[in-house]
Amino acid sequence: MRKYIPNALTLLRILLVPLFLYAMFFLPEGMKALYGLVFFVLASLTDYIDGTLARAWNVVSDFGKIMDPLADKLLVLSALAALTWLPPFSLCPIIFFVILIREVGITILREVFQKRGIVVAADKLGKLKTVMQMGGIIFALACWAFLINIETGLKMEISPGLRLGVSLWFWLVAIVTVVSGLNYIKAMFPRRSNA
Repeated sequence: MRKYIPNALTLLRILLVPLFLYAMFFLPEGMKALYGLVFFVLASLTDYIDGTLARAWNVVSDFGKIMDPLADKLLVLSALAALTWLPPFSLCPIIFFVILIREVGITILREVFQKRGIVVAADKLGKLKTVMQMGGIIFALACWAFLINIETGLKMEISPGLRLGVSLWFWLVAIVTVVSGLNYIKAMFPRRSNA
């Protein structure tokens, strides 16, 4: 029975993505960021828990191999879309598309190489990239949520300095994301040439 729990948590994370998007794009201004933050943090916790349980119980499944990283990418890209196309932060779209292209490209390469029996584990920079993405998103959503008056829905002032700081953070995240992707590609192709 317990072998199904990590996959169930992955599935829950996938189901939380449309709830997050609905909250961010369709709820009233005073509620969207708060509900979005709750859904994002809950989904992030399922990611941590299912990974911990899968390692502790030595549970590996084809579903988990495919859907777990896919769920992570859907969650992060959904949050970045909200931070890009909605005020108050309105990140530069280049940040979103750089991260999107890297994540999609590496996911496709990973699948191609796994089918050939070549598995390349994420390196420290890849793990740092994930932490930076998640941490930055949670921080931005928390600022957004708590700088809105929930009762009136009126925006409280978000300083230009805060907006600039969040923007610079995500530019840094985009750079780390690209560099980690290049490291991943470097790790793949020497193995391919030795195969």
